[in-house]
Amino acid sequence: MATPAIKPNHGATVPDVVAVGDAQESQTSWLNKQNINPEARIHLAKLSHMRYQHPDLDEISGFMLDFGMQIVKQTENEVWYRGYGPDHYVYYARKGPKQFLGGVFEAQTQEDFDRVTKLPTAGLVQDLSDAPGGGSSVTITDPEGYPCNIIFGQKPTDVQVSHQEKIVLNYAGEKSRRREFNRFEHGPAAVHKLGHFGLCTQKFDAQLEFYTSTFNIVPTDLLYIEKDGEKMIVTMFAHLDLGETHVDHHSFFLSTNPGSAHVHHCSFEVHDFDTQQLGHQWLAKKGYKSVWGVGRHVLGSQIFDYWWDTTGNIVEHYADGDLVNKESPIGYVHAGSESLAVWGPEVPAAFLG
Repeated sequence: MATPAIKPNHGATVPDVVAVGDAQESQTSWLNKQNINPEARIHLAKLSHMRYQHPDLDEISGFMLDFGMQIVKQTENEVWYRGYGPDHYVYYARKGPKQFLGGVFEAQTQEDFDRVTKLPTAGLVQDLSDAPGGGSSVTITDPEGYPCNIIFGQKPTDVQVSHQEKIVLNYAGEKSRRREFNRFEHGPAAVHKLGHFGLCTQKFDAQLEFYTSTFNIVPTDLLYIEKDGEKMIVTMFAHLDLGETHVDHHSFFLSTNPGSAHVHHCSFEVHDFDTQQLGHQWLAKKGYKSVWGVGRHVLGSQIFDYWWDTTGNIVEHYADGDLVNKESPIGYVHAGSESLAVWGPEVPAAFLG
């Protein structure tokens, strides 16, 4: 009896309208169904940085340096960390008991910032003159009680971004690298920028409505489960709607968690796959604890690598993520292990908690 043939694996780069499958909807259609007027929203320009509180600043600084960040300013009770990109800083740490202080978005205009200050839960405007780049910030509270920070007025940086060289790859049918050898130096995976962060919520519907109606945040993918014959959305990967401009697949996500509401993780971009693998090796040799990785996600396509920081928060390195714009359809995806990773280790329970 002949042994049946086994189909080999395969990968391809395909258009977004093909990749999301048949269960898709245009962003315009979704916004109309939610009764959201795109022009009435407060417009955000980008995701700026993360803010956390840590009991031991020396300990977290050691981790952040091994994670690939650099200290740009430090005081007795505060530390600002930057990547090699143009942002003044991508992470802020304050001394105190473990606490999530919120993600930080940058408003597009002074008018947008002023509108944030008039929202019902807005706090007082804070002067950031002591922080790198200066500017002002205001913190609002979302329906779950999470802080959400908006900044404006930072001075432009004069950083000339110098990316690492692109590694030339030899494929089976295409040998571009001839008499040239790939060589690498060991060390941390240098962080380029903050890519995204996400929240676990017990008020998913209220949170989704708040973020997508208040700001120019729109879904990229909506994950659902079947309940009583109906599709119930339980996770949203969302991006900033900047029209025709291409942006990261997601800069923000929400995920239902019946057990507790908490920040899930924040994620930082690195150069490429080799950089990420070398960074993983560096962190492992330093004795830090891996959460999950290295692997490749389905939604967003990025290569992921999640770690516990020294305070017990999850932080991620990612590389090779998707880009979308207003023409990209919203995908509807069944929530399950098959939607998490194309390849990589089995997802641990700690990641799903």
